[in-house]
Amino acid sequence: MKKIFLFLICLAVAFGASAKFRVGPTVGVNFERYYWEQKLISNGVIPGFSAGVQCELMIPGIGFGIDFGLKYANRGGKCGFGDQYVWGVDNIGTTDLRIHTLQIPLNLRFKWTRMDGFENTLAPFVYAGPQFNFNLAHSKCPAVRNSSGSVGIAVGLGVELFKRYQISGGYVWDTTYDVETYKLDNFSARLQGWMVDFAVLF
Repeated sequence: MKKIFLFLICLAVAFGASAKFRVGPTVGVNFERYYWEQKLISNGVIPGFSAGVQCELMIPGIGFGIDFGLKYANRGGKCGFGDQYVWGVDNIGTTDLRIHTLQIPLNLRFKWTRMDGFENTLAPFVYAGPQFNFNLAHSKCPAVRNSSGSVGIAVGLGVELFKRYQISGGYVWDTTYDVETYKLDNFSARLQGWMVDFAVLF
């Protein structure tokens, strides 16, 4: 955690006094599912949500910058453990596995800001970067154990309206596992899915 904030401070110093910093609330929805190492069970999408604070640090004129934040996210997916006898014998059927997560996204972004003044009304942007997930709690399921956290990669695009309101959508996939089963060794899953966010920056 300390290394992340130190990195952000170094970037702010590198950008110099001309960098423009903004912060504001953000809310969002996500539609994710678990992707298992082997296709032994069915899986489905369940909706989740997020809320928190988003920060943006941009270099005026060239459109490059970073965004980062601190969010609570409710994530998860539907898992058909009843498809296999190894869990069916324990009366474990299709289960919604949810994780309550503290997220720190850190993205590089590019915003189109040279459109002869039109960017004051609408400015498109793209972003990509890592997402650090710290799991706070999870739904109870005797078939799996949850990791304490994971690291994901997010990519997306969006628009800024009237130089304040941002609507974005993207895809995120975790690069480290989120859950693994007790009974089967080396059978773990990672969350992947779509997200839509709305932020107001001041």
